[in-house]
Amino acid sequence: MVAKEIRELRDREPFRPFRLRLSSGDSYDIRDPSLVVPMKSEIFIAYPKLDRWAVVPYLHVAAVEALPANGHAPRSGKRRQ
Repeated sequence: MVAKEIRELRDREPFRPFRLRLSSGDSYDIRDPSLVVPMKSEIFIAYPKLDRWAVVPYLHVAAVEALPANGHAPRSGKRRQ
């Protein structure tokens, strides 16, 4: 049901960025819902401002992870002194 999960994440209001982690270890960060097209057996991902794209079969999607909205990793509660 990866296709359904990706469609739900893409169509969520407000949109929240997410990452597709593949079985090969590669990952794709999805930051714009208009650049992702879930198809019958694979997903089309376009790169913004580039003439590049990727087609990923759903069978290779190992995980779908939420990304921080601001693009930064969450900070721990501890600060350096």
